[in-house]
Amino acid sequence: MTEGAPKSGARSRDKGSPRALRYQHVYDLVVSMIEERGMTEGDQLPSTAELAEMAGVSVISVRRALDELTRSGKIVRHQGVGTFVAPQRLVSEPSRPGALLETLKSQGDEVQLDTELVSMLVGLPSPKHAAALGIDAGQPVWEICRLRRLGSAPKVLEKAVLPLSIVPALDENRLADGESLYDFLAERYGFTDDFVEQVFEVDHPNSWEREHLRLATKDYVVRIRGVSVNGAGVAFDSFQQTYPAREFLFYVSGSSSPRLMEPDNNGPWSVRPLGTPPPAARSR
Repeated sequence: MTEGAPKSGARSRDKGSPRALRYQHVYDLVVSMIEERGMTEGDQLPSTAELAEMAGVSVISVRRALDELTRSGKIVRHQGVGTFVAPQRLVSEPSRPGALLETLKSQGDEVQLDTELVSMLVGLPSPKHAAALGIDAGQPVWEICRLRRLGSAPKVLEKAVLPLSIVPALDENRLADGESLYDFLAERYGFTDDFVEQVFEVDHPNSWEREHLRLATKDYVVRIRGVSVNGAGVAFDSFQQTYPAREFLFYVSGSSSPRLMEPDNNGPWSVRPLGTPPPAARSR
């Protein structure tokens, strides 16, 4: 009898709801089921037909709800096998960009990620980078791009842009081995991130992010762009981190008053190779 009452209630609510909201009822039902039953990673959920019966909706509404649950990272589906509770998302404290690996946790444990040095070049900053670093747009900078993997799965795509005038040399081997860029900067040049300012953006991935993070066009990413400043007020790193949105939870602590990163992030956020004319010159 206890199973019958929720079905009846769900069916009556669905009949009185707009068609567009029926899948939302299934979405809420699955989320509640996971929470109330204490289901964990790998636990199997009822079949599509069973969920349709439980919620009193069509199979089409259930499939749409499962699509949304998959996109939000709450479930995983294996064709011909079933639907399961998704793995717990990694937790990151993006307020510590220089110690990224130390901030990543999973179920209370630190996460060990492998690192690939995607690229390392000297070029000219976009106006966004130049403004964040307080330098002229014609002043050369380093751009270091690294990809972090957990097992074979790509998890974080990083870019760091450093003025060549204050960071004349880098250790490529240490960066390729996955060591902290900020540890190197502190040891070699005495730079520490006494102040960090960041902006967050949720968006669809661009082609570069899709390639390296193995994402589809319809997926979402969280981009964190920011600038690191030392105790003397010198901005020494303009960085970007890109995360698959459904695989992470973020927490931020602390307070700040300066505004070095403007909310408006329109326009290029990139570095162009030395000797390449600016876009305006090329268009002429």
